[in-house]
Amino acid sequence: MTTTASAGRTGLTRTILAAWAIACASGAAGDPAPYPNQHEADLGVAGFKLESGAVLPEARLHYTTLGSPHRDANGDIDNAVLVLHGTTGTGKQFLAPTMGPELFAPGAPLDAAQYFVVLTDGLGRGGSSKPSDGLRGRFPRYGYGDVVEGQYRVVTEGLGIRHLRAVIGTSMGGMQAWMWGERHPGMMDGLVAVASQPIPVSGRNALWRRLLIEAIRSDPDYKGGDYETPPTHFTKMLPIFNIMTESVLSQQQAAPTNADAVTLYGRLAANYAGKVDANDWLYWFDSSFDYDPLPRLGEIKAKLLAINFADDALNPVELGVMDPAIRRIPGAQFVLVPASPETHGHQSLRYATLWRPYLAAFMAALGPSGPVAEHAAPAAR
Repeated sequence: MTTTASAGRTGLTRTILAAWAIACASGAAGDPAPYPNQHEADLGVAGFKLESGAVLPEARLHYTTLGSPHRDANGDIDNAVLVLHGTTGTGKQFLAPTMGPELFAPGAPLDAAQYFVVLTDGLGRGGSSKPSDGLRGRFPRYGYGDVVEGQYRVVTEGLGIRHLRAVIGTSMGGMQAWMWGERHPGMMDGLVAVASQPIPVSGRNALWRRLLIEAIRSDPDYKGGDYETPPTHFTKMLPIFNIMTESVLSQQQAAPTNADAVTLYGRLAANYAGKVDANDWLYWFDSSFDYDPLPRLGEIKAKLLAINFADDALNPVELGVMDPAIRRIPGAQFVLVPASPETHGHQSLRYATLWRPYLAAFMAALGPSGPVAEHAAPAAR
């Protein structure tokens, strides 16, 4: 079922430059708010084998958890929710002020007092093993399949979770939510994919990624990834990330004249200077090479909700992808949030107030779990 949502006036306070700042991958959105039992840990996996056959002798998989696990009568955790981040983020991106309070605060759809929330750092990012840890260009090439396997290892081996209430992801995480539904069809009750499409990265989406990758490889100081001094020339190209992921309306408002555009470009480029690692970025944008859930959509058994934004240039409505894809999954739902002064193109995903109502309705339809279900059971009888 497809729904065209009405974004309306959400009361979201915004300025154009603040929107651009949030779009910068290297920018932190303030200190994370504390949530019940917030905890960080690493899972070490010896001999982590990638789908290519390459092996990481010792993989470190970092994760953050919120809330407490609740166990059912069989002793199994029954209130776990896995939340997956985007290409340039980490699990902690969901703790930013525009996301955490909308998702995990009391009464929110993923209230950390009710759910055991798992926020992983995907392979190659954050506290997990990545090229910049030391292997640099010798780090084995990994794909989304390897990232999903790392997430699965954290959930099952690191936390002992056998079943998830839901898998929820944004951008790359949304893409990986489709993959979770296919690779582990009986392991979750619900799937929520935000700002993604279940087709290979191709066309314009692949072209701009290739532009960024080649800018890194052609940097005279890159040296095949085996550099001692970080290359810097390629950072002049990185504003393409902001240009592709922000809305056209916001860009026009931020740069209404040619001189304003020159100034804005300078600010965007400066945000990356000295803050990004060339190898990490190259691997991030290359890792989508193996993404193609389209042939196996019919294998998804969990209830599924997909949420996209009409002004998202990375997942353009014009491709006509979503309706036929959704029809292949029994009971799946698709919400298209229309463009408005409150949306930010692909970066709308960072403003959870825009998609919280649809997530809340979806989680409510799944029914209570964990401590809420336990307390409701006597009344139901």
